[in-house]
Order: sequence, then C-alpha cells, then structure tokens
Amino acid sequence: MFCLPDALRPPTVRVPLTTETFASGLLPPVICYFVTAFLVLQPRTQLARIVLWPITAGLAFRAATSLDMCTGQPDLGILNFQLHLFMFFIAERTLEWTIQAKPFIRVPVRRSSTDVPKRNSMLDALDLTYNLRGCGWDWSQGLYVPPETHPTSSRLAFAMSALISGLKHLFIFGVTYSAVQSFSPSTFGSVDGGTIFDDSLPPHLRYLRSSIITTLCAFLSYSILQVNYELIVPLGVLLFRQHPDQWPPSFDSPWRATSLREFWSRRWHQRFRRLFIFLGGYPLSLLFGRAGGVMGAFLASGFMHHIALVAVDPSSEMWRSLLPFGMMGVGMLIERAVAGNKTGGWIGWIWTMCWLVLWGNMVVDGMPGGICHVVDAAKYEFAAISLGITKEKGERRKQADREYRG
Repeated sequence: MFCLPDALRPPTVRVPLTTETFASGLLPPVICYFVTAFLVLQPRTQLARIVLWPITAGLAFRAATSLDMCTGQPDLGILNFQLHLFMFFIAERTLEWTIQAKPFIRVPVRRSSTDVPKRNSMLDALDLTYNLRGCGWDWSQGLYVPPETHPTSSRLAFAMSALISGLKHLFIFGVTYSAVQSFSPSTFGSVDGGTIFDDSLPPHLRYLRSSIITTLCAFLSYSILQVNYELIVPLGVLLFRQHPDQWPPSFDSPWRATSLREFWSRRWHQRFRRLFIFLGGYPLSLLFGRAGGVMGAFLASGFMHHIALVAVDPSSEMWRSLLPFGMMGVGMLIERAVAGNKTGGWIGWIWTMCWLVLWGNMVVDGMPGGICHVVDAAKYEFAAISLGITKEKGERRKQADREYRG
C-alpha cells in the first residue's frame, strides 16, 4: 500500500503558527509556488514543473490542514479562512503553470498603452505570484480592465490617490459592519453567529430584513476587497517601481450593472476569473458547450468559497455554496435565452439586483456560525484603524457576549 512521506502526511491535530511551524509548514509551499512561477517564465522547464507540482500540492494541502493561524481564538477564524484560500490558489495556479507548454510573456496592460514592463525574471515571477487577474500578461486574454480612476501623472500621485481611496473604503467597511451588527448586536459578530432570518416577523418583513442585511454584506465584501488591494498599491508602485498600469482598478461600480453578465464579467472584481475558467469553465465547456462553461465557472466559484469556509466551520455544508453560485450561472443562461445580449436599462437593473439579492440571502445565511462570523476578525484587523476600536473595548464586547450566552 502506498504511503505518503512524513513531510507530506497531514497531521490529525492543528498546530499553532510559530517560528518553527512557519519554517516547516507554511514556508515550503510558498517557496515551491515562487519557484514554479519562475520556471514558467523560462523555456524548456515543463518537465521540472511536472516533477515539482505533486510536491507543491502536497505541501499546500498539509499546510491548510495542519496549521492553526488563529492560535485557538475563534474570533480570528478569518486567518484560517485566508490560509485555506492561499493554499488552494497555490495548488491550482501551479497546476495551471505545470501544463503550460510555452513561457508566459509580458504585454501592455491596456490596448492603448505601448509600455511593456522591462524583463526581470525575479520581479516577473514575484508579480506572477500575486497578479491573479493577469494584468500585463499574455494569458489574460479577454480580461476586462476597468477605466483608471487615479491620476497617472506620476507614481507618487497615483500611490497617494490609491492610499486615500483605501482608507475611505476602510471607513466604509467599519460603518457598514456596524450597520449589519445593529440588526442583532448579541449574535451578529459574536463567536456563535446567528441567522439573518427572524422567524418572529411576518414573511414579507422577514425577507425584507434579510435582504437589507444581504445588501449590506455585499458592500462589506466590496469595501474590504478594495482595502486589501488599494493599501498595497503604494508598495508595488513606489517600492518595486511598478508602472501604475500594472495596478488597474478592481471594481467598476458594480451597483450600476444592468445585467448579470455585465455584473460578473465587468463590474465585479475579476481576481479569480482565470481560476474559475480553468477549474470549471473550460472542462464543462468541452462537454456541454457554452452553457457548460458558464455553469462550470460558477460551480468552481461555489466550490472555492466552500473550501475557504470549511476552515472556519468544518461542518459547513457544500450545497449552501454550490447552489447560490450555481444559480448565478442559471440566471445568466435565462438572461441570454430571453433577451440575448440586449439586457439593460432600468428593467435590466431591477432584474440583476433582485436575482443577486435573492440568492445572496442563501450565501450570507450559509456562512459558518451565521452572518458576520468570518468578517468579525476583519473588523478587529481593519475597522479598528478607522473607528478607534481598542483591544479593551473588544474585551468588553466579548465579556458581554459571554454574559448574554450564559
């Protein structure tokens, strides 16, 4: 019987992140990730990538299942959530790079631009590891790049504008979080969490309430993703001397979408576009054509979200992620069958927002422990900066939670 080497065998108990476990558990898959990124930029390295991928995938799996990033503190479950996502990305992206026959090539980010970044294998490999959209690479064909919203007259002006925008979205995140928590202060944001459906209300008010919470949570996701992106723009532009074109906007006013197709392919962020096409869209399109490609991409999205949520709650049910994301694909197929590519106007906007909120209710309520369990830690990490939430206040809130549950 085949047995895994000890270095790749996942332990039965998670261990807290320390200097030792960082070096033995987290660092190895990251090094393999970077080495594969470097190799895929070089000619005649596919054999080396084929040999390296099983090792990379095994190390990533071991890190995701063995490390406890939150060191036993449930409020910091978001760190395990991020660990699962990162290791999933490492395994998936290195697999894609492994089957790539030709080296990747740098290209201008925007069609109107003629500036191609100068070739530097180490910096290019570093860019490849975190450039999920593929901005400036030949493998991102078909990617929609939103119009630039920051001044590009100089690197400093661009970086400062992005920094200010990031702080603005940080404040929006904190305010929106507080608004969500106000619907049920004793459960939303606590370790135990709670459902967004209030059974004491009549159906129309119950679903109106849950839809308002769902909409606010959409803005939570939007704002925190903006923060995570815009606050590192100065690092790339000023420290690594990257061109502003390599940092195009993530979003394009998603609330203005007048069709599901426009929302998911242009307005919402495209960071995981390549991943979803590679894992689900392309395989199912070979079997069922365009409709299979659409459904495959959304089912891959649901699967990825489930993998991440399992880090917070191992009992999380996969159907709660697959069904609502899969219905996004169904909605796009219905939209195309009824109106073709002509969906738009105020009717298209109403249709889009209603479908998003309808299935968004299930996504939000399906979060481990109820809504806001995951984003609670993000509140401590980010919103504290803009709202002045101190550790002492956090401890008082935890104590109040314990007294309420007791």
